[in-house]
Amino acid sequence: MRFFLLLIAGLLPGWLCAQAEREPLFTSFDGTRIHYDVIGVGQPVVLLHGFITNGESWKRAPVRQALADAGFRVVTLDLRGNGRSDRPHTAEAYQHDAELKDVMALMKHLGLTNYDVVGYSRGAILTAKLLTMKAPVRRAVMGGMSADFTDPNWYRRKNFFEALTKPGSHPELQEAVAYAKRSGADTLALARLQEFQPTASRAELGRITVPLLVVNGDQDHDNGDPQSLIDIVPGARLVTVPGTHNTAMSTPAFAQAVLMFLKQ
Repeated sequence: MRFFLLLIAGLLPGWLCAQAEREPLFTSFDGTRIHYDVIGVGQPVVLLHGFITNGESWKRAPVRQALADAGFRVVTLDLRGNGRSDRPHTAEAYQHDAELKDVMALMKHLGLTNYDVVGYSRGAILTAKLLTMKAPVRRAVMGGMSADFTDPNWYRRKNFFEALTKPGSHPELQEAVAYAKRSGADTLALARLQEFQPTASRAELGRITVPLLVVNGDQDHDNGDPQSLIDIVPGARLVTVPGTHNTAMSTPAFAQAVLMFLKQ
């Protein structure tokens, strides 16, 4: 018994440290715990990260601090299945736009309404879907995305799901899978994110009334032609910045484009 108690005592500090590293945590609608951070004061804006990454990607990009310095209250989060948030494996945990319910519940928990949203890559897909739901969004930015995701059978989504669940399939994506494993990502959770990725139809996008800015790197062709979004969403504008899909979000030009749009 004494050995058992000593063992528990030895493990407890490490467990408490690991828990502290996850704070702050918000318990969402279904009990899933979501890690988030908030900096700055003023007009609220939530930043939605892309695939095989988490909220830390925004902390490495100049746009987060630029927004805070300009008088925005900036919320970042690790979407469920990523980073320091819970990573459930069941299908039920990702169905029916669960990620977007997390975002809306978190903003309500923080007492933030009439907020802006900025999404990059897969985060842009979530942003589009959010604009079709009853979310109190004032302005929105979608980065690194076209309208191709509106197809429920979009090959990019299907190929990533298969690459994560069928070892050796889609050789062109195996480096991304290897990177996910090296970075400590949960590949089963990532597969669920692709399996149940939210979609918004072209008709739904055509009914969006929220001001929308689309930002794309001049060397970014990963997710299709961003002009296709401009052609669908009434009043949407396109800004091109230097960079590839992996680098455009981290450029000062991206930060400046987002800042100028959200300050209007």
